Parts: sequence; C-alpha cells; structure tokens
Amino acid sequence: MLVDSHCHLDHAKIGISPQEAVRRARLAGVERIVTICTRLDRFETIKAIADPFDDVFMGVGVHPHEAGDAGINAPDPLLALAEDPKMVGVGETGLDYYYDFAPKAAQRRSFEAHIPAARALDMPLIIHTRDADEDTIAILREHWQDGPFAILIHCFTGGQALADAVVEMEGFLSLSGITTFKSAEALRQVLDSVPDERLLVETDAPFLAPTPHRGKPNEPAFVAHTAAFWAERKGLSVGEFHARIGANFFRLFKRVPVPAPSQVKL
Repeated sequence: MLVDSHCHLDHAKIGISPQEAVRRARLAGVERIVTICTRLDRFETIKAIADPFDDVFMGVGVHPHEAGDAGINAPDPLLALAEDPKMVGVGETGLDYYYDFAPKAAQRRSFEAHIPAARALDMPLIIHTRDADEDTIAILREHWQDGPFAILIHCFTGGQALADAVVEMEGFLSLSGITTFKSAEALRQVLDSVPDERLLVETDAPFLAPTPHRGKPNEPAFVAHTAAFWAERKGLSVGEFHARIGANFFRLFKRVPVPAPSQVKL
C-alpha cells in the first residue's frame, strides 16, 4: 500500500488546492496521507483540510523553526488536541541547527515537551532534525529511560550514528525525494543499513520533489517516484515495496484505519 507519511497540504508553494492534491494522489495510488500542523494555533486550519477526506490525517506539533514564539513547555496542549480523531502523530518537532530560526534552547525545550505526549498517546513522535544529530540522539536516549515511545525521523538526512540510534530504539526513518538525487549516494548508503521494517516514504510536499520532478513543487502523488526508486534499489517489485512500507506505516500510525480496497476513491 502506497502512503505519503508527511506533507504540508496547507502550504502555498504546493501550487494546487488540497482537493486537487488529494485527487492526484489517489490517481497515483496513494491511499493514506498525513499532513502536518507546524504550530498549534494552526490546528483548526489543518483540521479543515483533513476533515473532508477519509484518507487524510494530521500530525500536530510545533516545528523547530516556530519554537521561539510558538513553542510549548508541557505536553498538555497536545494531549487536549489529540481528542480529535484526525490527529494521528505528534509533531513535527525537533531541532534545526542549520537555519537556527529559533534559539537552540527554545527548540530543545519544545522538542522535549512533545515526547511525553507521544508516549502517553501511543502516537509516533514525528521528528525534524537537521545538523543536530548529536543533540537529537542525546534527547531521545535521555527520555527513552523514562519509557519507550514511537520515533519517526521524517525526511531522514542524518548520519550513521543517528540511523543506528533510531533503529536501536525501534524507531523509523522516512525516505524523501532527496534520496533519489544523484548527489545523495552517501545518504543512500546510510539508509541501505536500515532494515526494511524500519522505513517509510514521504514527500514533504511542497518541498524536495523527487527525480524526475526535482526543482518543481512537490505533491503527495510524487511519493510514487521515491517508492519506485527504492524498490529498484532493493531488488523488489514496486508492489512488494509498497506492501512493506504500508505495513510499517500502519504499525507506526496505529490510529489510522487500514483501508479496504473498495475505499479507494478517484
């Protein structure tokens, strides 16, 4: 089953309406989409996008870029929002030291506030990490001592140490369009070491469109290209790879209903 585990249907750069993006995704065989709320004050906006569709769900959290003015200090707001059945993941949250749009201390504080919510809700902690592998590993390991929680590194671009740590904690890493770029062979070699049962696929639309659409606005339908690329790299049929990734998705996103074949709408 083909899924887009991470996108931003609300983003203006996608260039098409959420309705058109979902229609095209369905035509491409995408059966489940997770669109991301990056600030809690945008919850109702993202909910309004997801609500009309049986196959669109939400991750809800505070992006590290937003942690300066919108970060949280406790899990309570997330626990309250999780009463909505469309919320299936906590985040994206995490650390971004590349752009550093928010103070590092604020990023870390907000990131750590998401972790108890993910644990309590039994939802995946959807993590954005860039140029922050060491701190990400340290925070995850520290909180792991208080009890396990589900980890998803979205759009994985980290190093071997981060990949190994996430697998050790029985987490997941998501393959984005970046992994199809000719320049990304070192990243692919890290991901080759990750067991298939620990992988997902995503678009992160409207960003990072995979080959052959690199440089264009990304959309959920294009996840099919990333999946096909990795199926070939692993020596699997597209159907076999979709089945493995789909099974991983539903193991991780426990709140998302598994569709019957008749549910797929064009």
